[in-house]
Amino acid sequence: MKIGILKSNVDKFLTESYSKGTFKNEVINFNKLVLTKKNVAKLFYIYDDLKTNKGLNESIATEYLNETIFSFESTLKKVKQSDLEKIKKWVGKTNSINTYSEVDYLLYPTLSKLEEKIESKKIIIETLKQSPVVENKELINLPMQTMVNVANRTISNYIDDLNESEKDELFKFLSMDNSELNNKFNDLKENIKTKLSVLNESSDEETNKKINETLQMVESEKCELINFFKLKNLNDSL
Repeated sequence: MKIGILKSNVDKFLTESYSKGTFKNEVINFNKLVLTKKNVAKLFYIYDDLKTNKGLNESIATEYLNETIFSFESTLKKVKQSDLEKIKKWVGKTNSINTYSEVDYLLYPTLSKLEEKIESKKIIIETLKQSPVVENKELINLPMQTMVNVANRTISNYIDDLNESEKDELFKFLSMDNSELNNKFNDLKENIKTKLSVLNESSDEETNKKINETLQMVESEKCELINFFKLKNLNDSL
């Protein structure tokens, strides 16, 4: 199974888990089967990356693509087939349309005819040349599949920045039920607010302003895992 097909099935499987109420458990499996496998995670990232608008000019986009092809080929050699089989088994009978077909055509030379490969290369370069979409600060109703893809990249990038003990702690929080996590999150917020209020009493006007802005930010944060770690790091630094 080509990576594009496998990743399409994973995207669809995670999307469907939202409606089934099993997304949290499936994220744990996603972390275990994809994100903790460095080379598998890199392949998944490459596929997302080649479908992302970057605002590059023609020559840089072409060079970027060539470097990415080299990176894919060298990374694919390091991936254990058994790791891909476990992902295939995890998503089971999920059967998605291949939303990464043009990437597969480009990265697997034997999969396509020469004209198909050339056309795929043109499509990907045009994507890389497109200007990145500017985020609207107002609420945007994104398609669920897009939300899952963004979540995958966000979680992957975030976990890469954690040390081993922080990763262990993250997976511990992932195993908590929502009620327990929510209680810990609220306790953390109250603890930070108390510390900031004490600092506020003895600080100058400029510092007080920044503290008040931080208090507002803390108050507005919703109970999500990444927010939990952001607040935990803030709490530890106070």
